[in-house]
Amino acid sequence: MTHTDRRAFLKKSVVATAGAAIGTLSTTARSYAQIRGANDRITIGVIGIRNQGTVHLQNWCALKDSHNVQIRTLCDTDERLFPKALALVNEKSGQTPGTEWDLHRVLEDKAIDAVSIVTPNHWHALATVLACQAGKHVYVEKPASHNIWEGRRMIEAARKYGRHVQVGLNNRSATNVREAIAFLRSGGIGEVYMARALCFKARDSYGMAADSEAPAAFHYDRWLGPAPWRPYNEKRGHYNWHWYWDTGNGDTGNTGPHQLDIARWGLAKQEHPKTVYSAGGLYGFRKDGGTPTPGKRVYGDVETYGHDQTSQETPNTQTATYTYADGTLLEMETRGRYTNHEGSAGQEVGNLFFGADGWLEISGDTWKAFRKREREPFAGSKDARGGNHWGNFLDGLRAGKTEALHADILEGHLSTSLCHLANISYRTGRSLTFAGDTERFVDAPDADALLTRTYRKPYVVPATV
Repeated sequence: MTHTDRRAFLKKSVVATAGAAIGTLSTTARSYAQIRGANDRITIGVIGIRNQGTVHLQNWCALKDSHNVQIRTLCDTDERLFPKALALVNEKSGQTPGTEWDLHRVLEDKAIDAVSIVTPNHWHALATVLACQAGKHVYVEKPASHNIWEGRRMIEAARKYGRHVQVGLNNRSATNVREAIAFLRSGGIGEVYMARALCFKARDSYGMAADSEAPAAFHYDRWLGPAPWRPYNEKRGHYNWHWYWDTGNGDTGNTGPHQLDIARWGLAKQEHPKTVYSAGGLYGFRKDGGTPTPGKRVYGDVETYGHDQTSQETPNTQTATYTYADGTLLEMETRGRYTNHEGSAGQEVGNLFFGADGWLEISGDTWKAFRKREREPFAGSKDARGGNHWGNFLDGLRAGKTEALHADILEGHLSTSLCHLANISYRTGRSLTFAGDTERFVDAPDADALLTRTYRKPYVVPATV
């Protein structure tokens, strides 16, 4: 078969199998006006309005006319953020939402149909469970949960209360990424035996600060929520919460969930891996004011190495290898310092897939496939194309079908668990065997202890939702 013939064949295969493999693209779904209940406005409460919360505000505003959505309430524990967020919403949509610092008030509002949860990771599960119990549909940011145990509670809450819960793994709605996955499923590079997820993001030190009083307009106790009590520290708050185990999951659980989700999706794995091993450290920084000790290893904590001072707990350099029951491999690499690129496109954040007949790379919203030793791609995306994850969530609500969501909470849980498994292996310092049916480790009580957390009352994720 010539290159031209094979390219034509694969193109036809992609078209023929895309629907069966990964569902119909939202861009080819029935028009919005044909969906039953299309004239009913969907009202949204956005919980968490800083950083990624701003992205949510912009996307909901952009869908105001096409999907008849209204932002009714902005919610954040830091009231200092309200003026800027209100101005953004008013400019983009002409709407003037109300404001609340207490998410319970948002959930009590019967006029709100759904909520965007864009809080720090440690609040994702409790906020989702409470929202489902209050009858709200949920769009929750990645990672779906702060730990594996609470991810399962989120699934149970969504199913028990009949709510749609979409996880913010927005590549699931990207047209070119969906095309790439369909290409893999059609046998485009032969049988796929391994995937690599890449998360290369050089991050500089954010410095250190002494504990202090929280700003008057910042409801710190509520922000801390399920996490253990500790004094307020500005360097452990906004955004920097990612780098502490009480509130975040490091970059493997920050940018990593997107790439791990694509990797698992491309491997067609609707299951947990059987084994995991992860190693790494915190390189390029030092933990105190003393002289750094290059190469000193403190398992499960950090490398004390470098010159910039930090109190960060999570690693900035981490590798993880997962093995599935059939022997399929998934690798994840997080590099938080200066690094080279990988792949033909010089990518830093993306995915590589390896098959019997070649390999494929996904970088952002583009993909390329290479045959065997050839250096020029024989298939790939032609141009940047769209796909809207927030729009897919609204389409799913109107369709009334969980399967219409591109990233239902179950999908989000399986991919998020990969982040947690890597971190647990890193923190325990050894390879672990995981029993996916029970979501427990085999003969590893210390690892089992990291599957959940001790919740600070009254911010407790219930065992029975």
